Amino acid sequence: MKWGCLSVIVLGILGVAAAAFVFFGYITTNPHNYQTIGDIPTPSGYQRVQGDAFAKYLRSIPLKAKGSKVMLYKGGAADLQPIAYAVVDMPLLSNAEQCADVCMRLRAEYLYNTGQTSAIHFQDVNGKRMNYSGGNSRKAFESYLRKVYGVASTSSLTREMGHRELKDMQPGDCFVFAKGDYWYAIKYGHAVMVVDVAVDKNGNKAYLLAEGNTPARSIHVMRNPLNPFASPWVYLDDDASKFFVSVIPYSKDELRYFK
Repeated sequence: MKWGCLSVIVLGILGVAAAAFVFFGYITTNPHNYQTIGDIPTPSGYQRVQGDAFAKYLRSIPLKAKGSKVMLYKGGAADLQPIAYAVVDMPLLSNAEQCADVCMRLRAEYLYNTGQTSAIHFQDVNGKRMNYSGGNSRKAFESYLRKVYGVASTSSLTREMGHRELKDMQPGDCFVFAKGDYWYAIKYGHAVMVVDVAVDKNGNKAYLLAEGNTPARSIHVMRNPLNPFASPWVYLDDDASKFFVSVIPYSKDELRYFK
């Protein structure tokens, strides 16, 4: 009897080890070679929300080919590769382009690429508004963002963005966790962007997330951490008080939107 129980335990451990080996050894990014974020199919029974012009831009963002790795700005492959479902085809601007900076980058790229350059502005950590004034110059635009990256953070991003109820989630919203004590890696906070939202006939929502991280690495669409082998869409439970969408638990009060 004891040996029978031991056998079950051993087999269980071997099964978990085998699953981990498959996951970490063979899982690949963009497995179906989608061209853009908007090409990633919604879960069965869901349709993309109409969204605004920002949502349309986010869906047009190109993805790198199947098997592409999340790369560090300074070179070499980043750790935690299996977190990424697909790598965004957008080169980083500096080693300071990390989590909150990626949220600002995607917002700024939308405004720049749609001719709304006068609307580009962010706050520094002291609350000072930093306006972009370089017009259509790509060089000026990228220089401006590099300056912003050096003086902005998850805290400043939280302060300048408005609060959004989970039930009203839209593409372009961000989960912003400004600070905490979970472990050192996220002591200074973390931010991820909702890059797409879909809804079913009952009003249930699912969403896609993209992030950067520290040290600076390729922007990537994230896997659903609760079901990494399936669709990257995360199903929204707007009654939950805490839920995992990245390496940390967010609260329902940490969904923000660009005003």
